[in-house]
Amino acid sequence: MFSRLALFLSLLLLPAGNTLAQIPMGEASTAKEGLDIGVSTNEIAITSDFRGADLTVFGAMTNADDLLLAIGNYDIIVTLEGPRDYATVRKKERIFGVWVNTDSMIFEQVPESYSIASTRQLDDPTQLPPINTAGVGIEHLALNPIGYIRDVGELSDFREAYRRLKLAGGLYQKEASGVRFVSSSLFRASLRLPANVPDGVHIVRAYLFKSGTLLTQREIPLRVVKTGLEQAITDTAHNQPFAYGLLCVLIALVTGWGASIVFRKD
Repeated sequence: MFSRLALFLSLLLLPAGNTLAQIPMGEASTAKEGLDIGVSTNEIAITSDFRGADLTVFGAMTNADDLLLAIGNYDIIVTLEGPRDYATVRKKERIFGVWVNTDSMIFEQVPESYSIASTRQLDDPTQLPPINTAGVGIEHLALNPIGYIRDVGELSDFREAYRRLKLAGGLYQKEASGVRFVSSSLFRASLRLPANVPDGVHIVRAYLFKSGTLLTQREIPLRVVKTGLEQAITDTAHNQPFAYGLLCVLIALVTGWGASIVFRKD
């Protein structure tokens, strides 16, 4: 009697128990992490007194695992990539006491400016997920030369020289720990635009890594435009080159004549 009653109760409770266990567990296991971002402004104007600007990127993670987030298994990297163009790197050597260009290399379609911020130190390989396969970071930008390359070592030297020149000029920047979490899933990053930032369409990108694996990325365009006299000079140089050349010659003549009057000795 008791054995039949226990068997009946077990059969009655078993389907309900399985249903309650499968629904929440199934939904949680199929949830995939996501990423949403925004910027403090969509356009930056370059005027005559432009000394650089700060750009704030804010975002949120969705469906993040609280345990992985607490132990630091998530990494977020934010980049600001400028317009792409061909770049020429020249090698100089001292010949008979005079520095002359002896060799050069052209890289195709590389960013004119590049800023990066991350949740961790980028220079420490033990604290950084393997991002080289994703092409993220100054050291991992694709610098593809044009033409035949005789020596692989020479290619490495030119690539290193290009990065060094860009870093020295302030057009390439990296900020360790520049991405900070303001809550369990919200974050913000600060990127610096130098005074010599090129105008054009820049791209803000955010990458989400989990345990070294790239999960997703988001991007937003950012316009950097010249305004006022700078924009008028740029438009004239591109649209009316002949008039622009005559104006430059006229300015040079007037400046030279004025200097001769001021510094003339009686």
